[in-house]
Amino acid sequence: MSTANKTVLLAGTSSLYPELKQLLESDSYRVVSLEQLDEYKHEVRLALEVNNLDLAKKKSTIKQMDTLLPANIPILTSSLAITTTEVASWTEYPERVCGFGTFVPLVERALFEVAPALQSAPSIIEQASSFFVSFGKEVEIVEDEVGLVFPRILSLIINEAVFAVMEGTATPEDIDIAMKKGTNYPYGPLEWGDRIGLDEVFSVIRGLHRDLAEERYRPAPLLRKLVLAGRVGVRSGRGFYSYEKQEVYQP
Repeated sequence: MSTANKTVLLAGTSSLYPELKQLLESDSYRVVSLEQLDEYKHEVRLALEVNNLDLAKKKSTIKQMDTLLPANIPILTSSLAITTTEVASWTEYPERVCGFGTFVPLVERALFEVAPALQSAPSIIEQASSFFVSFGKEVEIVEDEVGLVFPRILSLIINEAVFAVMEGTATPEDIDIAMKKGTNYPYGPLEWGDRIGLDEVFSVIRGLHRDLAEERYRPAPLLRKLVLAGRVGVRSGRGFYSYEKQEVYQP
């Protein structure tokens, strides 16, 4: 992206939204919302969409971007809960859609995974990679599958830990201690789920189960209940542990 115009459109309700906005603005990007698009339509050089849990809202947002933005503007979409190829199929210009994935907190992430759709144009994949590199992240191109690599594998570990809680294998505290000391992971899986947001983890597991229809991807019922109850972890003040409630950003 030209340094002369660093205007990007950012939309979505994922926990990625506030962290991406902060990261971009700290690197001198101008971030605009869908509501501001009429004013900045001809200045936007790239669009980012980060809905994961509400796929109907995701489809509506992507369609708005596709309709309102010129056909040469890349649309990068979080492909944690659905493949990029399916998202691209919603648009009139699918060649400009490219997926990406990561989890919060972004300050702990050195790398963004980029997952092109079958329809993605090579020039769009290159622009997507250059964009993430421009604010200091490494890029790995991966296959277009729900959850990509790191978010998928970590979500499955967390889901299995939730099943262990449900089955009375151990308490959340003991599961986290066992995993941290047994694997040298930075966090126990349930603590990690709380930090990422249980809603984000649930969206990955649900997407895998929907697309692949295998028992090993079945979301733990307790995980689903916690999300329905709004107990998504640090962000809401309560998940597997209790926290002093943090302000929830409303885009």
